[in-house]
Amino acid sequence: MNGKTVIRYLLIALALTLFLGTFVFLYLNSRPKPERYESFVPVVTDIRKTSIVTGKIEPRDEVAVKPQISGIITELLKEAGQNVVAGEVIAKLKVIPDMNQLASAQSRVRLSRMNCDQAKTDYERQKTLFDKGLISANDYEKVRQTYNQAREEVKVAQEQLELTRDGVSASNASSSNTLVRSTISGIILDIPVKVGNSVILSNTFNDGTTIASVADMSNLIFRGNVDETEVGHLAVGMPMQITIGAMQDVRFTAALEYISPKATATTGGANQFEIKAAVRLPEGATFEAIRSGYSATAQIVLEEAKGILAIPEAAIEFSGDSTFVYVEHGSGNAKTYERRAVRTGLSDGINIEIKEGLKKDESVRGGKIITDKDNNAEV
Repeated sequence: MNGKTVIRYLLIALALTLFLGTFVFLYLNSRPKPERYESFVPVVTDIRKTSIVTGKIEPRDEVAVKPQISGIITELLKEAGQNVVAGEVIAKLKVIPDMNQLASAQSRVRLSRMNCDQAKTDYERQKTLFDKGLISANDYEKVRQTYNQAREEVKVAQEQLELTRDGVSASNASSSNTLVRSTISGIILDIPVKVGNSVILSNTFNDGTTIASVADMSNLIFRGNVDETEVGHLAVGMPMQITIGAMQDVRFTAALEYISPKATATTGGANQFEIKAAVRLPEGATFEAIRSGYSATAQIVLEEAKGILAIPEAAIEFSGDSTFVYVEHGSGNAKTYERRAVRTGLSDGINIEIKEGLKKDESVRGGKIITDKDNNAEV
């Protein structure tokens, strides 16, 4: 046998080997692979259904301090951020009198003095007659009382003139209306006016000028909005966990104290209901670092089940109003699955409560395990 014949046989053998190898490879890969599934064992755990509410931190009581008279600010004694006690002076005013009121007050002073002069003349005349015994004591007392009333009227008219013209009178200098005082103790949040600004008092026709906003920052509330799908699960007194965006490392507790009976806003077509909760500080903490208007989130536990049997919700088959699981029997390639109806309870979106139909020592089938060889997908 020559060399060419040997080479020919070798090539034929190589071709047959490649053909047979390809055939075997294709045959093996065309065979159906046994399906593999995740396996879950029920566990005893706690499940909570929570809601996250966005809102902000506010003082419960915020007061707008307004002047009692109209005028011009001549001095500001406080700045935003400073503490103030009730009755402490925040600003001083210079009165700009109303010309009509001023003219009326001046006219009243002149008239009261004229009446007083006439009453004095009558009194002195009657006193002379009384001293000579020409009139009775009763007539004398009436004239004396009229004179005293006229003198008092002069004092009242003069004080009214001083108040109208200067905003203060000799008798009430310590409680002058030109001194704007804080009505509560707390922190000054804002002073929206400057020296030289004109201010007006609050009356029937306007709200008046705000000299300062004062709040008690030791008494804070969380204010936010809850979706209508969740508001029915809330009740006054429910605990909340508050996280402030600017203070990520600090957690506060709060107690829900108000749920609006009426929708206050609409977001994405869903009605929103306002809630308020009293913020409580952890032991040893203070409110000094918290500022009014801080953005915050509140976590509310809507429902809770403790010590219950649960499995991953992915292992549940939902069919109409019924729920099923596939209980495992056997092991390895001989493993089989029994479709069984179960009664479920609370779910947190990951795990779900099993009330009936499954025992603690039974395993259930989960999702199919996909390997790299199956459709070139990852596990």
